[in-house]
Amino acid sequence: MDIPKIREFLLTSNIVIDAASRGISDFVQLCLMFFPELMWEKNFTKELIKEVVKGRHVELFRRLSAHNTTPYLTDDELTRRSLMEAVVEWSPRCVSADVSGAAFLIQRELQWFKVVEDMSDPSLKRLKFKVSKEEDGSDPSFKSLKLEETKERRGKTYWEVFVEQRQDLLKEAGQWMKDTSSSCSLISTLIITVAFAAAFTAPGGNDDDGIPIFLKKSSFIVFAIADALALFSSVTATLMFLAILTSRYAIEDFVHSLPRKMILDLTFLFLSLAFMMVAFGSALTMVLNQRLEWIYIPITLFAAIPIILFALLQLPLYVEMFESTGWPPLYRPIKIWK
Repeated sequence: MDIPKIREFLLTSNIVIDAASRGISDFVQLCLMFFPELMWEKNFTKELIKEVVKGRHVELFRRLSAHNTTPYLTDDELTRRSLMEAVVEWSPRCVSADVSGAAFLIQRELQWFKVVEDMSDPSLKRLKFKVSKEEDGSDPSFKSLKLEETKERRGKTYWEVFVEQRQDLLKEAGQWMKDTSSSCSLISTLIITVAFAAAFTAPGGNDDDGIPIFLKKSSFIVFAIADALALFSSVTATLMFLAILTSRYAIEDFVHSLPRKMILDLTFLFLSLAFMMVAFGSALTMVLNQRLEWIYIPITLFAAIPIILFALLQLPLYVEMFESTGWPPLYRPIKIWK
C-alpha cells in the first residue's frame, strides 16, 4: 500500500481508535509519528481523545495533550461534553494496572476529573442532567451512563454524578486508610512505651546520687539522643495517625489531605523505628563493651536488619503515594514524539 492508502486505512478502519481504547500506546505513537496529519482530522482526534479518557490511559493522554491541535479541538462544545461524560462514568476500564489499592485509584480518578474539567468551559460546571443507564453493546454485563440535560432542580451536575458513581470505591478507600492507620498507630504506640520506659532506666544503672554510671561515655550520649528522638517521632506519628482515623473521609480529602498525612505518618514511623534501634544498639554496646570490644559490629549489623526490612517493604507504597500526590503522572510534561 502506498502512503495515501495507508493514511486512508488508518482513518476509516478505526484501528488506531481501537488500539487507543485498549491502551496500546506504542502502536498509536508509531501511527501518529509517521502520519502526524491524522491529528488534523477533527472527527478522528475527537474519538481518539474520548477513548483515551474513557480507558484512563495516562501515557496516551499526556502525548495527545502535548500535540498542538488538542487544545484547539477541546474548544468544541460537543467535544467538551463528551469528555466530561467520559470522565464521570465509572466502568471496569477505569481500573489502571499501575494503580494499587482503592485509595490510589480514587485519587487518580479525581486527578482525571480535574484535568478534564480544566480543559472544559466553566459554564459546564453549572449544567444539570438526568442520569440513566443503558446496556453497552460490547459488554452486556455493564450498563453505560446516559446524561440528559434538564432544568429540574433534582438534576445533578457532572461533579455530583462523578461522586455518586464512586461511592463504593470511596468506602473501600476509606476502609483501607483506617486499617493502615490502625495497624501503624499500634506500632508507634509500642515504640512510645519502650522509648519512654528506656528514658528512666539508664543502661548500667545509677550511682548513689542517681547519676547514670555511663554518663561520661559517648555511647550513652548516643543512647539518650536516639531514645529522645524515637519518643518524639513516635508520638508525632501516633498523633498523625489519629488525625487520619478521625478524618471525615470526604472524596476531596483523597487528593492531597489524606495522602500527605499518610506520607508524614510513614516517615515519622520509620524514623522512630530507626532511632529506637540506634538506642538499643548503643545501650548494648555500653553494657558489653568492657568485656567484648568488638561487640558493636554485630550489634550494628543486626540492628540494621529491621530498619532495612521496613524500608524495603514500605518503600513501594511510600514512593507511589509520594509520586501520585506530589507529582502525578497526568500533570507531568512530555515532549511530543519526533
